[in-house]
Amino acid sequence: MAALVPHPVKEQLPGVDFCVNSNPAWPAAIIVGFQHYIVMLGTTVLIPSIIVPLMGGGNREKAEVIQTLLFVAGINTLLQTWFGTRLPVVIGASYAFVFPALFVVLSNRYSTYIDPHDRFRRSMRGIQGALLIASVLPILAGFFGVWRILVRLLCPLSSVPLITLVGLGLYAHGFPQLAQCVEIGLPELIILIILSQYIPQYIKTKGGIFERFFERYAVLISIAIVWAYAALLTAAGAYKNRPPNTQFSCRVDRAGLIGGAPWIRFPYPWQWGAPTVNAGEVFVMAAAAFVALIESTGAFKAAARYGSATPIPPSVISRGAGWLGIAILLDGFFGTVSGSTVSVENVGLLALTRVGSRRVVQISAVFMIFFSIFGKFGAVLASIPLPIFGALYCILFGYVSSAGLGLLQYCNLNSFRTMFIIGFSLFMGLSVPQYFNGYVVTSGHGPVHTRSSWFNEIMQVIFTSPATVAAIVGVFLDSTIARRHSLTRVDSGRHWWEKFRYFDKDPRSEEFYALPWGLSRHFPSV
Repeated sequence: MAALVPHPVKEQLPGVDFCVNSNPAWPAAIIVGFQHYIVMLGTTVLIPSIIVPLMGGGNREKAEVIQTLLFVAGINTLLQTWFGTRLPVVIGASYAFVFPALFVVLSNRYSTYIDPHDRFRRSMRGIQGALLIASVLPILAGFFGVWRILVRLLCPLSSVPLITLVGLGLYAHGFPQLAQCVEIGLPELIILIILSQYIPQYIKTKGGIFERFFERYAVLISIAIVWAYAALLTAAGAYKNRPPNTQFSCRVDRAGLIGGAPWIRFPYPWQWGAPTVNAGEVFVMAAAAFVALIESTGAFKAAARYGSATPIPPSVISRGAGWLGIAILLDGFFGTVSGSTVSVENVGLLALTRVGSRRVVQISAVFMIFFSIFGKFGAVLASIPLPIFGALYCILFGYVSSAGLGLLQYCNLNSFRTMFIIGFSLFMGLSVPQYFNGYVVTSGHGPVHTRSSWFNEIMQVIFTSPATVAAIVGVFLDSTIARRHSLTRVDSGRHWWEKFRYFDKDPRSEEFYALPWGLSRHFPSV
């Protein structure tokens, strides 16, 4: 009988069909790239749908903001994959900026504008001004190496709660969003699981072509089936006498995007007018930029794992943080109502398809730019009911969470210190945001309630981010509890990541993260 041995530690994830630098055939790359575009549409549509009506905008304004958001996301994705971390990540809208945007939109100074369109333009200019100034924080932190110093505090142990809650912290956008229309959300979830997990296991063919087909394209196939099913329910009048919220979630003709979107429109800087600046709003938006930096750091690490790359060096993360700041700057220039972050759902799609190719994500960026210019075509896809996206997120966010749990292979799980730090960080990362959000529901304001409204909002933004709370707690505990003990370094897994702390310590870092066209020669620190 063979001796039982533990699973060996793997610095690069095995089983990935295409890593960061390898590319599938062009037809497959285009289809998977289109899937990445489809997946990021959920957040792209949802955030403007929340904010734009409160600004006074109608369906036309909402469609134009979504087009602008898609256009800027495409540009930012290309910049990040070319000059940032070089990882296959989509840069899209961030939920961290919803609270700051609402803080601007609901400001008293906009209540004097009677005309809805005028109020929309004025509040949009306020959001733009706050984003423009707030982008300075990640730009300076990234390009001046400050973020590199902070990221070096992360080890496998403290990275576990950060990455895990980057995915798990978005649970409110999973099944709760699916349940807004169970009739179409639940079938989407079930069909996606069957196509991606069961069929490849029970139907085997020579060369694995049939299995790989369903694994790789399960998202497109399942969406096509359930979207057609939802269209049949709508045409049959299944929702005629249902409440307005149900009709909006279930019907395929209630988004208002197709009628509001122009056929051809090129987004351009300052299209809503010259930005305006308010100091308090800038501070709140800067807090959201800080949260986006932390969450993106966790998503970068998960993307490196699912792209079968080595652990990403802190200097490369810092470089990516700088380009994330450029992304927020472009958001401010164009007017997208939201800042940017790494799209968590697209990181999960890397795992579902087992395709971590950089080229595939760049192709998805081309789709974003194309459909943002030709608005009617993009509006058709953007009208996919949101419960379908909620079903996708149940799986994709779960994959990102498991990327964090995968780092436990580096840690000593027989250590009480390790178990305390992981358990306490995860628990506080979920419990503290729940407390802050629940306090707002019951009291109408956050638990931090001073005379300074912008300071109250800063605390609300930071402490409602599960990943941010977990990262702060995890890094603090790992840096202070028995830090000088000889076994602490081994228990935390620091020795495994030692050669990745600096860019030139492992030759594989050059392979995965070097800048294109020989630019690394001019930036030796990266």
